[in-house]
Amino acid sequence: MNKIILSIALSVMISFFFTNCNKNEVKAPVGPKIVYAAGSQYIGRDVATVWKDSVATTLTDGTSNASGNSVFVSGSDVYVAGYEQNNSGSEVAKIWKNGTATALTDGTLDAILYSVYAVGVNVYATGFEIGSSGNQVAKVWKNGTATALTDGTIGATGRSIFVSGSDVYVAGTQFNATGIWSAKLWKNGVATSLTDGSRNAEALSVFVSGTDVFVAGYEASPGSGRSVAKIWKNGIATTLTDGSRYAHGNSVFVVGSDVYVAGDEADAATSESVAKLWKNGTATVIGSLRSSASSVFVSGTDVYVTGTARNAVGNSGGKLWINGTAAALSVSPVASEVKSVFVK
Repeated sequence: MNKIILSIALSVMISFFFTNCNKNEVKAPVGPKIVYAAGSQYIGRDVATVWKDSVATTLTDGTSNASGNSVFVSGSDVYVAGYEQNNSGSEVAKIWKNGTATALTDGTLDAILYSVYAVGVNVYATGFEIGSSGNQVAKVWKNGTATALTDGTIGATGRSIFVSGSDVYVAGTQFNATGIWSAKLWKNGVATSLTDGSRNAEALSVFVSGTDVFVAGYEASPGSGRSVAKIWKNGIATTLTDGSRYAHGNSVFVVGSDVYVAGDEADAATSESVAKLWKNGTATVIGSLRSSASSVFVSGTDVYVTGTARNAVGNSGGKLWINGTAAALSVSPVASEVKSVFVK
């Protein structure tokens, strides 16, 4: 009888422990929804990493710096785009498919991929490669073949790619003749300026819903020069912040009439960045001081956001938030960064 009572008591204690030890965190869902994320962990060097339901898998061996900047899942295939340094220290643009790397550049000049998008057998990516002039050339790669979006006379980079039907959209940034960054949107290689080039601005994310094209980014305010988080719908800008503090719109996702933007805004008291999520222009704080949201994905009624926040040792630590609550995520205790999320 005493053994039975002890066994019951032990079962209750174990159940209580696992119910309450992480009651402020949620687990990334398994089963019908699988959460993928991409980024890097510092393990002696920056190591490109992909997460599946919070469990990390390293894509590189740590002999050189590398990062996974974007993740996209098509069918059973998981694509991660980013870069890895070669033996000479040059950054080589790479795509990992199910963990196997393919180099898109030869490593002669630096190149980085920031975004990947797969449709059927076609895999698209965008980023930049240094041109013969020494400037960054914004490019699109389709199945490994590059097409330049700019001629290299001034620097430019593609930051986000979205494919809708036969149309390929790229959001990015290009310097103008006076050295100001301008927010750009390329559709099938044809550029449209989202800003007039009088103040620094960047287009960081693009999402197409029906006939509407949404771009998230930021533009410096005309008075203070502080960055203002913005979203452009079909080229028309809406401000998400008032310019009193630095802010950025880093990622956009659209479901029906709801527009989600993940980013950050500086804290009024400390000026440190705070991760935020805007839904239809209304902001919700999801991070603490020195945090930022890099990517947003909506699946059903659930909103997934990745980014960084200060970890226990005071460094940048990768984060996953589900519906505004921090989720368990296996990351390096030293430093890590999660840059992209995709839910399948």
